[in-house]
Amino acid sequence: MAVPARTCGASWPGPVRTARPWPGRGPRPFPDPRGPASGPARPLLLLLPPLLLLPLLTAPGASAYSFPQQHTMQYWARRLEQEIDGVMRIFGGVQQLREIYKDNRNLFEVQENEPQKLVEKVAGDIESLLDRKVQALKRLADAAENFQKSHRWQDNIKEEDIMYYDAKADAELDDPEGEDVERGSKTSTLRLDFMEDPNFKNKVNYSYTAVQIPTDIYKGSTVILNELNWTEALENVFIENRRQDPTLLWQVFGSATGVTRYYPATPWRAPKKIDLYDVRRRPWYIQGASSPKDMVIIVDVSGSVSGLTLKLMKTSVCEMLDTLSDDDYVNVASFNEKAQPVSCFTHLVQANVRNKKVFKEAVQGMVAKGTTGYKAGFEYAFDQLQNSNITRANCNKMIMMFTDGGEDRVQDVFEKYNWPNRTVRVFTFSVGQHNYDVTPLQWMACTNKGYYFEIPSIGAIRINTQEYLDVLGRPMVLAGKEAKQVQWTNVYEDALGLGLVVTGTLPVFNLTQDGPGEKKNQLILGVMGIDVALNDIKRLTPNYTLGANGYVFAIDLNGYVLLHPNLKPQTTNFREPVTLDFLDAELEDENKEEIRRSMIDGNKGHKQIRTLVKSLDERYIDEVIRNYTWVPIRSTNYSLGLVLPPYSTFYLQANLSDQILQVKYFEFLLPSSFESEGHVFIAPREYCKDLNASDNNTEFLKNFIELMEKVTPDSKQCNNFLLHNLILDTGITQQLVERVWRDQDLNTYSLLAVFAATDGGITRVFPNKAAEDWTENPEPFNASFYRRSLDNHGYVFKPPHQDSLLRPLELENDTVGVLVSTAVELSLGRRTLRPAVVGVKLDLEAWAEKFKVLASNRTHQDQPQKCGPSSHCEMDCEVNNEDLLCVLIDDGGFLVLSNQNHQWDQVGRFFSEVDANLMLALYNNSFYTRKESYDYQAACAPQPPGNLGAAPRGVFVPTIADFLNLAWWTSAAAWSLFQQLLYGLIYHSWFQADPAEAEGSPETRESSCVMKQTQYYFGSVNASYNAIIDCGNCSRLFHAQRLTNTNLLFVVAEKPLCSQCEAGRLLQKETHCPADGPEQCELVQRPRYRRGPHICFDYNATEDTSDCGRGASFPPSLGVLVSLQLMLLLGLPPRPQPQVHSFASSRRL
Repeated sequence: MAVPARTCGASWPGPVRTARPWPGRGPRPFPDPRGPASGPARPLLLLLPPLLLLPLLTAPGASAYSFPQQHTMQYWARRLEQEIDGVMRIFGGVQQLREIYKDNRNLFEVQENEPQKLVEKVAGDIESLLDRKVQALKRLADAAENFQKSHRWQDNIKEEDIMYYDAKADAELDDPEGEDVERGSKTSTLRLDFMEDPNFKNKVNYSYTAVQIPTDIYKGSTVILNELNWTEALENVFIENRRQDPTLLWQVFGSATGVTRYYPATPWRAPKKIDLYDVRRRPWYIQGASSPKDMVIIVDVSGSVSGLTLKLMKTSVCEMLDTLSDDDYVNVASFNEKAQPVSCFTHLVQANVRNKKVFKEAVQGMVAKGTTGYKAGFEYAFDQLQNSNITRANCNKMIMMFTDGGEDRVQDVFEKYNWPNRTVRVFTFSVGQHNYDVTPLQWMACTNKGYYFEIPSIGAIRINTQEYLDVLGRPMVLAGKEAKQVQWTNVYEDALGLGLVVTGTLPVFNLTQDGPGEKKNQLILGVMGIDVALNDIKRLTPNYTLGANGYVFAIDLNGYVLLHPNLKPQTTNFREPVTLDFLDAELEDENKEEIRRSMIDGNKGHKQIRTLVKSLDERYIDEVIRNYTWVPIRSTNYSLGLVLPPYSTFYLQANLSDQILQVKYFEFLLPSSFESEGHVFIAPREYCKDLNASDNNTEFLKNFIELMEKVTPDSKQCNNFLLHNLILDTGITQQLVERVWRDQDLNTYSLLAVFAATDGGITRVFPNKAAEDWTENPEPFNASFYRRSLDNHGYVFKPPHQDSLLRPLELENDTVGVLVSTAVELSLGRRTLRPAVVGVKLDLEAWAEKFKVLASNRTHQDQPQKCGPSSHCEMDCEVNNEDLLCVLIDDGGFLVLSNQNHQWDQVGRFFSEVDANLMLALYNNSFYTRKESYDYQAACAPQPPGNLGAAPRGVFVPTIADFLNLAWWTSAAAWSLFQQLLYGLIYHSWFQADPAEAEGSPETRESSCVMKQTQYYFGSVNASYNAIIDCGNCSRLFHAQRLTNTNLLFVVAEKPLCSQCEAGRLLQKETHCPADGPEQCELVQRPRYRRGPHICFDYNATEDTSDCGRGASFPPSLGVLVSLQLMLLLGLPPRPQPQVHSFASSRRL
């Protein structure tokens, strides 16, 4: 009986599947997908009953093509394996290169990396480097305290009495649009000459210091002028420090008044818009000015709080959060009759960047309603601080309450929770302009060792949300020398362009007394800081003896990396620290969690682990073995680790004492030899001090050759290890050309190029013309193919990235190729190492044709098998490419070769983009495993602002009638509008959606974001399987098999006949996480292990708490007020002012 043809929507007659009808041949039956009875029988999807298919295979007259049996496809796989292995044996030259190394055994020595000795030496070198900075810090702090102690306060000091270099003066004077509202003050400003200094990446003047004063502080106030007066003496100490240690970078004194004096002098890096820099909000200042904090912020959202007052509160909370560092813990709650957290965080959480972002977004959703209930707010706050079942700072404890006023003093709450010990400080903030009695708020602060502040307008927010640090600094000052502890910060971006730095900090105390027998002064004068560039620390680590996959890393007590090859923030915000956890820098597992904990605890250790690593291009995952060794860096909060693969235990050190041989090998670096010996790329390393770097390798090679004509490889200004190894590898790879490549015809095997890359920094590509299309990194240690080849046995295929592919019509140019590489393992005695990688570059088009032939039923190269009218044949990848899909996919799931000509331009794409249905089946059958991780260092394009209206958000807009009414100008509404206009110039976020716009253009400035990464790698399946993609009438049969000694999967499948079986598409492309990565609310429930600083100063019995509150007044310049009012009257938009006057807090120094 005739078997019905297979069509979309048709039903199968029983268990029998048939193919679409072939013209003149009838239907196509399918055999047992498991193959012969002797073959492996382990189907993973719905398999066809084998016995029912047997009659179809033997039915007389059933002339048809059948799906190839398993043993046939295994035969094709063996042919592919043999062809690849044969080509690599002939052209790769692995064995020959081993022999070349052995023949030149007298030219190098084998050295051993001893992990414990290495890591201890590097830790000691880092300790010595930081200790020199510590000594300079102590000299500065002692000098500052003595200078201030001997300084005589001057009530009548004037601006013209003080001469200093104002770092922002040049930027303000050069502003073509800004109007200098402080032109008179420039008479006291020095004009300096600067010279470029590569160490600072800036123009500097070593004879002077520079002064930076925040935009919202009035430079002419008595406090600021006295501060400038006594800190001028620090200039000589800065200069003497540099004389003793010429490697010192920025030396900075950050004053509690907001003044920054730094050395050497350099112009301030003014942003494109208003400068919001305030030293008291820098990560290093916050960490040095007080001990860690447990803070609960409670916000009054009763019905009386609305409009401008609520807006002030929201902004105040956000500014308060910015005063916290990663050593602090915080929670934010709102209250009326009841108290509740504003976010999903139900307890104190670490005040890191991501958690603070959650708070800031949640605060914007607060709505005012109900009646005021201080009791509910304070009880919630005390309960939070008494929760001992969570990780927290366990040092300073405080409650910050923002309210518009109230009568209740909640004395019963304080008696219950805080008295008599008063271990929790209470800070109260009266927000907005109102007529409420503030006495209860002052009483709450004064009876609980806190402070009372007033925030009548937006201009008072920044100063009054950071001055609580003065109160927290009291126990430190009273502790005296015991509190003079140097602390080292997290990594952060230097505001003056030095790049990533860490800073050593030391608090500076006020040692003055008001009179004989008076109590000791409690004020902290500020924080002294000295920067250390990460690059300077990296120079102390071994560069190239650890191999391509070995590295050094360091972490702090929070588990954040100080050094790590994956610490590469794409964009940095100088207002935030760069916090990358060790478990986010690498792929997290239990072993690494254990290592991280041990390092944080300051222990030594060593452990060999099997772990996953991401490839350099972040497309692949490899399972590898790594040896971790770690030790603490004494006198710091850091711990140092060393990671080595087993094959990097040993390395080669060239010993080219024969100068004639040096010259001979060096000549193979000359471009004149490239035509016969192949093109040479040299790694852009720092071979000599005078070598000019260049991103263009041809130019870099030219610079290198010119320098080598002047100096010898043994010169003291050069790195002899790097130079000798480079020259040796030049000669070694040239011998490979001579013995193997030169006499071979690459076209015979459809090869575009052969190549060798070495640890010494040489990449030789043969023939010379192939270098024109060579796109791999000239630094082998930064080339993905090189690093992956070292970590994988066998042949590693690397298809070109899809973005660089040409269209099928352009493949005739033979410019698109597939790299195949393998490591050269060298055994010398009992020592094994991998000093080089060799490989070939396949011609994509030619090998696609060859692939079809190898996966076919041909018995002779020129005679494809044909099926007669009465015979039965199996399909193959050549004759039946219209019905059969045959592909090679690499271990990352990327297409390498296909028998479909129209897919050639998709080589290098993730296979789900080519055939989503088939890729999903491979994943579901464990041929692939998925690994998801998050990149916390990504940069994203700015999002369009959510508010496109013309008026500022939440700001009162007067009508024309208001403008014409003289009485309106004397009202509170007019004053409120004026404050919004004035301080809106500084707090740009008040008017716009993106607060980052104050530092740059929102149209062009990228911002940090979190990207979700997904990589695929081979699963546990190593055998050969046939299976069915079960999709009803659109089901497909497929076969998949790993190719031995390669990173390839050979897949044969029916081509899909209809689109009704479209399944979910697997994604490999990096995607943006709008929720800032994994759900923060879930992550804080299982916080990672960390330790805070080992010292805490939160209490001193002699502390004087009588100074506990005042209102703050920030009157603007009368001239600015009048001009703005005139502009409003005339209907003119106010021009942004380059400087806004406001008085600093009245600190008598």
